[in-house]
Amino acid sequence: MKTIIEPFRVKVVEPIRLTTAEEREAALAAAGYNLFLLQSRDVIIDLLTDSGTSAMSAEQWAALMRGDESYAGSPSFDRFEESVRDIFGFKHVIPTHQGRAAERILFSTLCQRGHVVPNNTHFDTTRANLEYAGAEAIDIPCVESRVLSDPHPFKGNMDVAALETIVERHGARKIPLVMITITNNSGGGQPVSMANVRAVKDVCARNGIPLYIDACRFAENAWFIREREPGYAGRSVKSIAQELFALADGCTMSAKKDGLANIGGFLCTNDDVLARQERDLLILTEGFPTYGGLAGRDLEAIAVGLQEALHEDYLAYRAASTAYLGDHVSSAGIPIVQPPGGHAIYVDAASMLPHIPRLEYPAQALAVELYREAGIRTVEIGSVMFARKDPITGSELPAPNELVRLAIPRRAYTQSHVDYVIEAMLGVYARRESIRGLRIVDQAPFLRHFTARFELC
Repeated sequence: MKTIIEPFRVKVVEPIRLTTAEEREAALAAAGYNLFLLQSRDVIIDLLTDSGTSAMSAEQWAALMRGDESYAGSPSFDRFEESVRDIFGFKHVIPTHQGRAAERILFSTLCQRGHVVPNNTHFDTTRANLEYAGAEAIDIPCVESRVLSDPHPFKGNMDVAALETIVERHGARKIPLVMITITNNSGGGQPVSMANVRAVKDVCARNGIPLYIDACRFAENAWFIREREPGYAGRSVKSIAQELFALADGCTMSAKKDGLANIGGFLCTNDDVLARQERDLLILTEGFPTYGGLAGRDLEAIAVGLQEALHEDYLAYRAASTAYLGDHVSSAGIPIVQPPGGHAIYVDAASMLPHIPRLEYPAQALAVELYREAGIRTVEIGSVMFARKDPITGSELPAPNELVRLAIPRRAYTQSHVDYVIEAMLGVYARRESIRGLRIVDQAPFLRHFTARFELC
């Protein structure tokens, strides 16, 4: 069959409130043109994030009822730990309330001022947690990623030559870990090849540097390896994921993505001494090591969701539905990061809106306009999120790219919802020359994109 259908049927529905253009205009003004500050009841299609927004399965809801809420020694943790070890293979499994808590514990334990941490591309909380610990976050995406329209199959890869240079320049003792984010979220949701992870591991092993994987979208990455990398056709996605993690010394994970859960995450390591330090910090800030800030029912949902994320009919549908959105808007002339990612498409707002200067935030302007057009909430991944300060003048430097991410929640929307998004994108594109930029009128010192307020230029 040519048509790939949703491999599930709807059992419970949640109503969507259909807002008017006047209501949306008022909501934008009240939110200071920051889509994070909108009320969800004012959003028709919510593509702000795929994190924690998935629809859970009947098996996950059934598992919730098994949740044992004992403070210590819960059998729900045993089932959670067994599921994580089955896929990821690490010796120590430390639950956390979400991925950024795992990052904070890891970096608080390993990093200090003067350290540098290379990554293919750090995402926002990863970078912020590293910088809060005093370390410098260095992005070294592969050279193919610089051309957004290039359909290279593994644009999420790390630049291995650049990694070698960083190790030579700073010395291994100043690099407490190297991290690879799969898929590369800030880089357009692009996958990382097994060959690239092996090459990075080789550099790390020769220099005695631990390799960690930010595993949020591990199942989607494993799927792309099977579909695109020579030698992996016909392999089970689960076996590919297991091979991938066997190359690493540990991982962080937000189970709100490919754990198909609404909350939760974990930190893994094979290092006994490090695990003891991390558990001590976990007890201080998150909870006892057999719950780590989660309810037993959440542990149960993650245990099931991690396995369901590897189901190949689901992954085929997931990749096809994202490509459907990307192919339709790009065929109409809207520039996107190619090829479409696993969890989202990324619109190149700088190319679509060349009349808006970079420091008038064209990606934020486009995100605002898409909400104004059709009540669709997306997220800016550009200079609002990733601008830097000039070390000499202190002036703001724009980010390398101005992207709008349309992140698709897992198992939540149907094809008709996606068709609605396509129609809205085409409507905005038709009047793109009239879109105005924005200026920031209030911002926080860290992670400003979550709470900043804007006004129209």
